[in-house]
Amino acid sequence: QVQLVESGGGLVQPGGSLRLSCAASRTISGTYVMGWYRQAPGNEREMVAGIISGGQKSYADTVKGRFTISKENGKSTVYLQMNSLKPEDTAVYYCKVRYGPADYWGQGTQVAVSL
Repeated sequence: QVQLVESGGGLVQPGGSLRLSCAASRTISGTYVMGWYRQAPGNEREMVAGIISGGQKSYADTVKGRFTISKENGKSTVYLQMNSLKPEDTAVYYCKVRYGPADYWGQGTQVAVSL
């Protein structure tokens, strides 16, 4: 079992920045995928960014050039640096880890982009 705890959400004005963190309850090693998803009201959950154990990253087209995913191996923590935020980035952001045969999700953190 892996518990994930997200932090760093909040209210920010358009053009601002936020940094989300997701800490795992245990050391994750070997082969795994860590990622960030988001879900806005009335919308399906969508992938925002992902990073595999080897370091390769992927991003949704809507966030390329604005968001950066990174991981801190020693702490099994993944980050999402979000710059140039737009109102359409408003959503609950979830951390997910695929480790072995299972997917683990965090509880979500709210990001609101508004004047």
